[in-house]
Amino acid sequence: MTRTHSTLEEAVAQVTAVASAHAQQVDAEGTYPVHSVAALRSSGLLGLVISEEAGGMGAGPVEFTEVLGSIAAACGSTAMIYLMHVAAAVTVASAPPAAMPHLLSRMASGEVLGTLAFSEKGSRSHFWAPVSESVADGDDVRFSAYKSWVTSAGYADVYVMSSKSAVDPETVDLYAIPAGTVGLDIAGPWSGLGLRGNASSPMAVAVTIPASHRIGEPGSGFGTMMATVLPWFNLGNSAVSLGLSTAAVDAAVAHVTGARLEHLDQALSALPTIRAQIAKMSIALAAQTSYLAQAAAKVATPAEDTALFVLGVKASTNDAALIITESAMRVCGGAAFSKHLPIERAFRDARAGSVMAPTADVLYDFYGKALTGLPLF
Repeated sequence: MTRTHSTLEEAVAQVTAVASAHAQQVDAEGTYPVHSVAALRSSGLLGLVISEEAGGMGAGPVEFTEVLGSIAAACGSTAMIYLMHVAAAVTVASAPPAAMPHLLSRMASGEVLGTLAFSEKGSRSHFWAPVSESVADGDDVRFSAYKSWVTSAGYADVYVMSSKSAVDPETVDLYAIPAGTVGLDIAGPWSGLGLRGNASSPMAVAVTIPASHRIGEPGSGFGTMMATVLPWFNLGNSAVSLGLSTAAVDAAVAHVTGARLEHLDQALSALPTIRAQIAKMSIALAAQTSYLAQAAAKVATPAEDTALFVLGVKASTNDAALIITESAMRVCGGAAFSKHLPIERAFRDARAGSVMAPTADVLYDFYGKALTGLPLF
């Protein structure tokens, strides 16, 4: 890595300080975290997993999950924006589009913020099966789609989008489409239960772009989705779930050790029921953190069982975050419910992971198929 460990820690501290300072306002107003994204751009972290040759830090999955978890503990919306940039970056790195030879280095430097645009209204959470079409037109491609849940919609500098292949509609192509391309439009507002600042708006796409904006060979998109995007996205989504869980556990512990029952002259933590719930939350978080660390190590150095870790870790951490953040709400009672603590925000943000494609239920099904020798698709 080009940066020392201490410098990486400083970069993370820089971003999390800004993200923490603005997290409540971002959530309350549903506004894009412009200050946090600016900090990400200047920190070098947008190039965390991009190779040193392309100007990045050359870090791997383990460092990625650790950094992302720290950011998520500060602000869930900022963490999702960062996750989608990294997912877009590793996709571009897998086969940089011929027309954009400097795209990856610009993503590493912080000049270009990327995002994915895979999910569609027509195929919903089955992100691997676009119903949109691209049609060859000489050296160009006419690309039409209605994309749903595009993080950083209207704020990203480049969108990595999927469609049926212009060469073979039974296969999938991926394209890098720059912001500002005529026909790339926001189709509606974003107002979610949680992650309220990540601008996950739908997008209506009717563009004509050079075929050289394609990532990889014609029809290679599905393979890239499975081999590159899915491992990195599932690890990152897991890190977000556990970062939110960490924030909830830390806030709950601080509250029950600081708040007092004056008539008994003791802290809330003196109650055995409170201590038991805190213990369960902490143990669950520790177990899931260990699972994620194993999964990240497997992706860094693939082994025979790597696919099982990729399929299982997101579902497991997503569901754990639901339980941990709900327990934190119950333990802290009215103080959490009334938004006096950041737990309520973590509780809402954590609800997104399990319904984000690939959903937890789909991943459990895939895991079961893999265990029993059945084809996933």
